Amino acid sequence: MWKNGERNSTSADAGLKTVAGAKKFVSGTKICIQPDIRPSIHPTRQKAARGERVRNQSPLLPGLPDDLAIACLIRVPRVEHRKLRLVCKRWYRLLAGNFFYSLRKNLGIAEEWIYVIKRDRDGKISWHAFDPIYQLWQPLPPVPGEYAEALGFGCAVLSGCHLYLFGGKDPIKGSMRRVIFYSARTNKWHRAPDMLRRRHFFGSCVINNCLYVAGGESEGAHRFLRSAEVYDPNKNRWSFIADMSTAMVPFIGVVYEGRWFLKGLGPHRQVLSEVYHPETDSWYPVYNGMVAGWRNPSTALNGQLYALDCKDGCKLRVFDEASDSWSKHIDSKMHLGSSRALEAAALVPLNGKLCIIRNNMSISMVDVSKADDANGAATEHLWETIAGKGQFKTFVTNLWSSIAGRSRLKSHILHCQVLQA
Repeated sequence: MWKNGERNSTSADAGLKTVAGAKKFVSGTKICIQPDIRPSIHPTRQKAARGERVRNQSPLLPGLPDDLAIACLIRVPRVEHRKLRLVCKRWYRLLAGNFFYSLRKNLGIAEEWIYVIKRDRDGKISWHAFDPIYQLWQPLPPVPGEYAEALGFGCAVLSGCHLYLFGGKDPIKGSMRRVIFYSARTNKWHRAPDMLRRRHFFGSCVINNCLYVAGGESEGAHRFLRSAEVYDPNKNRWSFIADMSTAMVPFIGVVYEGRWFLKGLGPHRQVLSEVYHPETDSWYPVYNGMVAGWRNPSTALNGQLYALDCKDGCKLRVFDEASDSWSKHIDSKMHLGSSRALEAAALVPLNGKLCIIRNNMSISMVDVSKADDANGAATEHLWETIAGKGQFKTFVTNLWSSIAGRSRLKSHILHCQVLQA
């Protein structure tokens, strides 16, 4: 089975002659699997003892050296990783470290899942993960108690695999500085350093793998905030950055061309727009065509800025920088209706395409890379449904949902992110 070209299933696998040799495919990443299968940096006496343990322990896969076993295990679909951790201690330690998942990412076999955080009808926070390959919703550990009923908290992804919840307002204790994060690699929640200011209903974004927050509300005389801060995961600390020009409660934000655009309400309920330049640590008011016609949800992908143009998310608008206007459209020609359940709540990039997530947990995917090649009458073939829960309804059911949903929404989506592992 392994004779001819046994170590050449891919060009990358050719370098997996030893576990240590695999490090060149994980540039700058520390090996985090158990010490007995990584190169020793200890004195000769300790090397001998460790070598004895290596000889006595069971291999990762019977009949194969560990480097080939790892080459096999990293190809197991992500949906099965929860089971792999239960096989034995060595497998658990392998999958709990950065080495395993960094190899998957570097070899181009890491998988992206969609994570949806929603508020249920009883006011409780729940969350769900969708596997687009098997098109299944996957179980997750419960959201920690401090965020079980929180309002106005932020949500962002760092390092591709860590989902952060931060700030927000506890119904009893008020505004919070708390920060927690979930690791898609370990399937567990962890604590992170608190923010410098208590705040809720603020803006947040990620630039160069640093988490930025700005504005929002807090208790006290100066309820609307101008302050802004940034979290650097490499330093594991928060730092203040320049204050915004005016206090604001943002209701929409996006990172476009390395700058952070925010639009929100000021202390006198006036609409304000600002842009942050991280390289100069400065804020400026902005009134261009992009902001004037900007709607939520929106996101940037491959240098283009997209926003939804209808409630059910079946029509996208594209910002045209040359004309400083939202003049281009991508229409599915298959609109679903105007009920609250079918309302699009999030727009996120996934595997080079755009995903529209609706309140009823249905998901549509749009291949925007082919939109320029299709004429206006043929763009519907760019759309596909990858999660159809609640999407196919009878006329009567859809009509009733449209009428009843306007006054009372059973549940609605707060945040949607993509995590890779």
